[in-house]
Amino acid sequence: MNLRYLPGLSGLLSALAALPANAVLPTVQPAVVTAEPIPSLGAAALLQTGLGLVAVLGLIFLCAWAARRFGLQRHASSRLIKVVSSTMVGQRERVVVVEIGTSWLVLGVTPGQIRSLHTMPAESLPPDLVAATSTTAASVFSHKLRESISKLRRSD
Repeated sequence: MNLRYLPGLSGLLSALAALPANAVLPTVQPAVVTAEPIPSLGAAALLQTGLGLVAVLGLIFLCAWAARRFGLQRHASSRLIKVVSSTMVGQRERVVVVEIGTSWLVLGVTPGQIRSLHTMPAESLPPDLVAATSTTAASVFSHKLRESISKLRRSD
């Protein structure tokens, strides 16, 4: 290190230390704090919040109606392929009979694969089996719900 600059550097440091602090840093006036009460939610704020919630829910239902009306959702039924019957044979395995054109395919369905088990010509289903396969999960649920409601009414 070169020692000939040391006296000049020490003089510069002493001159900077002698400057007043307020000349280097600007002064900031403290903010005036007033003790005002915090406004509480009134009826108008609750009404505005409620109307906003109703508007958002209405918009959601409107979008769902438009999607159903204009065909933006997938249709579960198809003219080409029709599920004739299905049964569970394990926790995650099932056997499905699918009608394609004039033939039935018996398929083994697992989470990892679908395997063809048998092929046979399509047959006409007995009327009682047609009625059983035409019931959907929603109709079964509504039937069970009606039964439980009628049991509750009878017990009262």
